[in-house]
Amino acid sequence: MLGVLLPNITVNALVLASMYILASLGFAFIFNMLGSVNLAHGAFYMAAAYITYYLCAKAGLSNWVAMLVSTMILAGVGIVMERFVFRPFMTEFNRVVMVSVAIMTMFQQIAVFISGSQTIAIPPYGSGNLDLGFVTITNEKIVTFAVGIILLIIVLIIVYRTKLGMQMEAISQDRLGAALQGIPVNRVSMLICALGFALAAVAGSMMGAYQQVSSGMGDNINVRILMLVMLAGAGSMNGILITGVLMAILDSVCPIIWDSYTASSIACSAVVILLLFKPKGFFGHDA
Repeated sequence: MLGVLLPNITVNALVLASMYILASLGFAFIFNMLGSVNLAHGAFYMAAAYITYYLCAKAGLSNWVAMLVSTMILAGVGIVMERFVFRPFMTEFNRVVMVSVAIMTMFQQIAVFISGSQTIAIPPYGSGNLDLGFVTITNEKIVTFAVGIILLIIVLIIVYRTKLGMQMEAISQDRLGAALQGIPVNRVSMLICALGFALAAVAGSMMGAYQQVSSGMGDNINVRILMLVMLAGAGSMNGILITGVLMAILDSVCPIIWDSYTASSIACSAVVILLLFKPKGFFGHDA
């Protein structure tokens, strides 16, 4: 039995991990650079999925083109959010949280109005199956994982190998000091918000085909993002990669043993227990 389940659990965990990490990176970028907790991040993830679906269903675009358009729209929204929400209220944590909750609630109500409790599906990005003998993998999972890994590699190159990445690190450590060194902090922040929202859009569009689109998907990913970032610890990019895999394993194993609600509760409880022993997260550091 284990020989049958283990390959499938591994595949599912890798696919989920790639999407969890993509969605979480944008949240982490905004938190590390601007000190803002964007609780509406899951709502934009959900919005991207709906935009992609309706561009496919109503405008007749292919799912890849629809995802590209959705990603560009969300990147633009990220720029607007940075300019009119995160930047003006950078020192007012409570106000950013209130605005984020208002946006999240508005998007949630719009989604409920559009589809109610009904789930809809974006056309699959890959059709057919790949039979490896010991496990059969749908091409949808392969494509989803591949897109996640490619984008993750691109992001890691940007963060660790480019001038923009060095500027990001400087701003996250000392925004005023970075500005005094001639770094255009507002422009860099705008670019990073655009990138973060774009990554959330890709993750939402891909998961909309992999797990379907629903009005609750934003809340679900928000919970995962918050748990993942807390487990990783503030300011830890590598921690997000590792805890993203851990979270995906929990979400892949628990539903096999328990029903979906119990499995979700078990996963959340496991994270809370881990945080009791490591309150700064596994890879966190003092600000």
